[in-house]
Parts: sequence; C-alpha cells; structure tokens
Amino acid sequence: MPRSRNGREGYSLMEAIVALFVLAVASTGLLMATQAHIDGVRGLEDRVVAQWIAENRLAELAIGETPPDQVRMMNIDWTIRAERRPTDDPDLQAVEIFVSRAGASSAAARLSGFVDTGAAA
Repeated sequence: MPRSRNGREGYSLMEAIVALFVLAVASTGLLMATQAHIDGVRGLEDRVVAQWIAENRLAELAIGETPPDQVRMMNIDWTIRAERRPTDDPDLQAVEIFVSRAGASSAAARLSGFVDTGAAA
C-alpha cells in the first residue's frame, strides 16, 4: 500500500476510482462475451432441430404422406417448404427441403434428397 504525505497507509480516492473503472470495463467485456456465446448456442440448437425436422419430412415424403407445412417442435413453430424436381429416372424425384422458424426469412436447415415416386410400377 502506498504511503501518503501525512504518513497514513492506504489508497487515494483517485486510485480506487481507477480500479473500479478497470473492473467495470472488464465486467462489460465479460458480459458481452457471455451473450455472444449464448447466442451461438441458441443458433446451433435451432440448426440441429431444423435438421431433425427436415430429415423427418424427407422420410414422410418417402412413405407417401402429405404432411402440413408447419410443425411444432421444442415449443417452437417451424415452417417447412419442400421443392420437388424431376430427375432422369421417372421413378425418382429430387427433393429440396427448407426449414425455418415460423416468420423467419432465412432457412435454418436445408436438406437435399430423393423420393421414389414409383411412377413406372
């Protein structure tokens, strides 16, 4: 501890204020890093759930079901869009599945696959 002019030991008011300022700046940085980490984990969770939904939708299309365009999973409403394209094989269709949170403009997951239509049978 520094010794003041009058012989007392301790920190001056200015030193205490500077120390508190440094602590406040460090705490703000830590809070911002924590928030960025939480946002990253939330985004990862959304992509994983959206991928599950896309895989389920491809399986549903493969067995011939016509499921709704919106599902609820993990207490979140998800919008599903499936685009079909013909292939060189008349028994196969190429399918592109896009899954996003309801109301979101960008897809959280995209899955490409094929569905057997059995048109030649």
